[in-house]
Amino acid sequence: MPAAATAARPGRYVGLVTRAIAFTADAVLLNAVAIATAAAVALAFTVLTLPSELKPVALAVGGAAYLTWTVAYFAVCWSTTGQTPGARLMRFRVCDEDGATISPRRALLRFVALTLAAIPLFAGFLPILVDDRRRGFHDRVAGTVVVDADGPARGAAARPHPRPEDR
Repeated sequence: MPAAATAARPGRYVGLVTRAIAFTADAVLLNAVAIATAAAVALAFTVLTLPSELKPVALAVGGAAYLTWTVAYFAVCWSTTGQTPGARLMRFRVCDEDGATISPRRALLRFVALTLAAIPLFAGFLPILVDDRRRGFHDRVAGTVVVDADGPARGAAARPHPRPEDR
């Protein structure tokens, strides 16, 4: 297929299984960093003495740090490159309907909607199976689509660097 015909085609929308694999990879990475951090803090607490009244505070601070780390991980990745490391591994990206990277505010909205989509037994993800653009509840709320990173998205260039066979 000629390069001009490829560039005119919209990107392929990504389905549920590919997203689930990427999310699993992201969860492994998130939790590996959290476990390493918790181990370092626990090691520090073996050397330092902490009053028993401050132990619940330390746990609350740790929980808040973990929540902040998780939200920031997704929001920053989606609003900068459109890809988390898991999405890069599976070769897809999150973008708006025109193919542009989403704003940090929209990324936060998408994260909140993603959390809400998971609460009722993951029912918010079921529309991905039947929607023509493979959008779940969180994609509809945030106005995003998930497209193949190797192919062009609507309104975006086909590839930033041409392949040797396209030259």
